[in-house]
Amino acid sequence: MIDRRCALLLLAATPVLARAQDTGGDPFGSLQWPGLRREFFGDAPVVFDERVQVRGPGFAEDPMNVPIGVSAAALADVQSLVVFVDRNPIRKVLELTPLAALPAISFRFKLEQASPVRAAARTKDGVWHVGGTLVDSSGGGCTVSGASRQDGSWAQTLGQVSGKVFDASPAPGVAGSRLRLRVMHPMDTGLVGGVPAFYVRQLALRDAAGTELLRLATFEPVSENPVFSFDFPGRVGPLHLSGSDNNGNRIDARLE
Repeated sequence: MIDRRCALLLLAATPVLARAQDTGGDPFGSLQWPGLRREFFGDAPVVFDERVQVRGPGFAEDPMNVPIGVSAAALADVQSLVVFVDRNPIRKVLELTPLAALPAISFRFKLEQASPVRAAARTKDGVWHVGGTLVDSSGGGCTVSGASRQDGSWAQTLGQVSGKVFDASPAPGVAGSRLRLRVMHPMDTGLVGGVPAFYVRQLALRDAAGTELLRLATFEPVSENPVFSFDFPGRVGPLHLSGSDNNGNRIDARLE
């Protein structure tokens, strides 16, 4: 028979145990995970996989510009790479279709509150491989206007692109290239009073022969005037970047 003290201890522990079960085995113990899994992956198989690496700060000093690096280069046949944030009001940050690029990207994003930041890589067999990191924050990154919106300078630079290709080896003895580019855009979330959502929606990168190297879908949580870094096996360039924002403004630039 269980004595009264043990019964009380078990009763006190029950909500904790239930909560652990409610997270669906999530390594972060996030109550949002079961809903996120349904939202992003449906009935597709999902595994937590350390080969999907997400690198970010332990604490976001500037919640409007949180640096993050994602790589699934240790996986073969990655078809898509999705980045999302459990506790952001807008959870999906971006989706990369690597095509001829490596399944890796670095950028900055807005963080509303402390949260797991995750990346999911879909391989050719249809399995989603999920990795992540926990980023603490004082919060508010999604609900404050960016600097260019506040001073009005965004209108003078909208859609301007700058970028450069560097030699960068993805592994010792292997030739490779890295493209770092910036697109000038306010990337408004729509969560600031009187400022509707206004953000870069899609980008595509092609080589000189017109072959598409990657596609990128971006969403409101990407930081203002976003800077992206992409890695490629071998050497690339010159390049052509094209895309549009959610208001139909075109982005078009040549990069060397």
